[in-house]
Amino acid sequence: MNVTLRPATRDDVPFVVALAADADVAPFLAAVRAATEEAVAEEVGRTDREPDAFGLLVIEVDGRPAGTVTWERVNRRSRIASVSGFAVDPRLRGRRVGEEAAGLLQRYLIRELGFHRLQMEVYGFNERALRHAERAGWIREGVRRKAYWRGGEWVDGVLFGLIEEDLPHE
Repeated sequence: MNVTLRPATRDDVPFVVALAADADVAPFLAAVRAATEEAVAEEVGRTDREPDAFGLLVIEVDGRPAGTVTWERVNRRSRIASVSGFAVDPRLRGRRVGEEAAGLLQRYLIRELGFHRLQMEVYGFNERALRHAERAGWIREGVRRKAYWRGGEWVDGVLFGLIEEDLPHE
């Protein structure tokens, strides 16, 4: 199994929209994510226009779309990027696709684009994503207690960070 990452193209828009709408994916993504074809197409355009500041990426397994992840520069001076929208096709779960893709993303952002710090936030109820983050080397840094209104209740946001020293040495 060969896992790769690449920038999303206009041809990927239907895949990205369908994955984000999947009943086993949608409840775990941010409520404000790009969810329409128009909004996802705008993110594809932004990826093309700002390759060092924003990226909507497609995770591929053996050359076929298998998931997505988005990153955005949130602090130029301190070289910080925020990662979000990490989703893998539910049919591929349990094959470590997410862990492999996370490692590729972390190395790309830190070693190729020169970010000093990566950060990510996961809903506290998303046990699967919390386990994935820790398996993928993210360091749990804290909790935003009852920070988000989801499903009729306030839920926590669990904060993760990663710096180059946290990456495995290869």
